[in-house]
Amino acid sequence: MKKIGIIICDRYHTCAGGKCLRSLREREGGFARYADEEVELVGYTTCGGCPGGNVEYAPEEMKKNGADVVHLATGLVVGYPPCPRLDYFREFIPRKFGMEVVVGTHPIPEKYNLIHEDLGTWPTMAAREDLQDLLADQETRLAYD
Repeated sequence: MKKIGIIICDRYHTCAGGKCLRSLREREGGFARYADEEVELVGYTTCGGCPGGNVEYAPEEMKKNGADVVHLATGLVVGYPPCPRLDYFREFIPRKFGMEVVVGTHPIPEKYNLIHEDLGTWPTMAAREDLQDLLADQETRLAYD
């Protein structure tokens, strides 16, 4: 069984997690990689706000609960602007806690895809290889609008 933690952007601290939990259940977006695995959510928190203070210790708590991997929520990718510390988090968590990091949870909603395509965001992201599952197909993106 794969045990995961999710860290969301603090801008969305009141988010109930509906899209993340739906995509986990449906194995879409960043969770598509677990299509044939059982998964358990063992932690869910915000980054703590810029500059991401919770990232210094929240993964350790998740690891104590058995987390193998930390998903950095899609909100860190699609916010305006995308999280400027995303690449740092992707490097820091594995080095400090020895945990895998996946960028993204739910598929990118089409409305966010359109504006970021127009802004030219995707080609400039170091995490662009992680976007493949998040971008899914248009039908899926529309379902997450």
